[in-house]
Amino acid sequence: MRRHPLLWKLALLQVCFCLLLTWILWTWGLSVERSTYFLAPADRAYLAQFAAQAEQAWRRDGAQGVEEFQRTLAQREQTWVAVVGPRLESLGRTPLSADEASRLTFMRKLDWPMSRRLQDELPFVSIAFPEHPEDGRLVIQLPEHLLPTGLTPWTHVVTHGVAPALLALLLGLLLYRHLVAPLNRLRDRADALRADDLDSPGLALETRHDELGELAQAFEHMALRLRRSLEQQRLLLRTLSHELRTPLARLRIAHDSELPPEQLRQRLAREVDDMQKLLEDTLDLAWMDTEQPRLVCEAVQVVSVWEALVQDACFESGWSPERLICSLGPDCRVQAHLDSFAQALENLLRNAIRHSPTGGEVRLDGWREDGHWHLCLRDQGPGVPPAELEQIFQPYRRLPDSGSGFGLGLPIARRAIELQGGRLWASNGEPGLVQHLYLPAAPSV
Repeated sequence: MRRHPLLWKLALLQVCFCLLLTWILWTWGLSVERSTYFLAPADRAYLAQFAAQAEQAWRRDGAQGVEEFQRTLAQREQTWVAVVGPRLESLGRTPLSADEASRLTFMRKLDWPMSRRLQDELPFVSIAFPEHPEDGRLVIQLPEHLLPTGLTPWTHVVTHGVAPALLALLLGLLLYRHLVAPLNRLRDRADALRADDLDSPGLALETRHDELGELAQAFEHMALRLRRSLEQQRLLLRTLSHELRTPLARLRIAHDSELPPEQLRQRLAREVDDMQKLLEDTLDLAWMDTEQPRLVCEAVQVVSVWEALVQDACFESGWSPERLICSLGPDCRVQAHLDSFAQALENLLRNAIRHSPTGGEVRLDGWREDGHWHLCLRDQGPGVPPAELEQIFQPYRRLPDSGSGFGLGLPIARRAIELQGGRLWASNGEPGLVQHLYLPAAPSV
């Protein structure tokens, strides 16, 4: 089942955006509302001092003092003022009229929101005496110059239009940076591949743990395979054009010579066999490189394969079986494709015999390493310079004084082993060359 990390990333981003938008609008909306509908602290203090003055007038001069205070404050602020007792009765000399008494039912405190009433009437503010609030309170119709401005149309535009638009723009930038920009880079990479530009820089997206990272890895893998395939094709054309010239030239010389018919036939057969071998090995290597076939693996007993290969090798090379030594037992069983494993081991054995001295030996040893078998094929030849140990597995690479052949045996062997889930490498022994095969062990019967 495939995971969808990119889906969850985008979902988390959208959830965070919604929560952020809600939080900003809520907190900022409250702040805007308080600044537009609530009295400022200075205005609250300004009105609270009137309540303190009213209480002082009541304590000092009684009803006459309250009456004088009401008249002075009303004239000063151009508004209606009343000082009332606990039962909302007037503490001044003049009792409240019915209309004035009705105003006391809509009183607001200092920390309440202030706005005009439906009749476009200014609100009435009730302020208790600061020292003895139970004795009375000041009721004042809020002066015009203290009325908060409230939410204007421009404030609505900012809070309900500009702010959400900026947040949406931020979300769009995040989505572009996290999603669209990598897609543009993938598109540029695809255009470069379409233009046969296989050497353009990588996408640098492979470290992402989501679908885009997987897509970038697939792109890079495809570019790598195309690059290798193109290099292989170029190398194949160069090598075939070079290697086929020699046998064709020898065929032309043999054809134009005056050799006896039997010698001419043998010469032509040898050259044709060499060209056929070159073409077959080249096609096998190209097939394994381009097709990457899935080989069906089975339990293979290495000793049985070795014995069959030894018989053929002795017939072809004239070696005695005693010089081809195997220390493995019947318990050495690997999980491999029988034909491909046998072909790879045969190529290694032929290479070891070719480079062994007169009277030399070739040994096949091995041991178990966890769930794998580590096989070592040793010869007694001159070995390979350390710098060239990896080069011998490159197609058409032949070391100086390496003898006949087209340099395809070891590359074919490595490709075959790798397609079976194993590894093949070389090291120098004491003396000679050691070919290492590392293959999965077959399950126990």
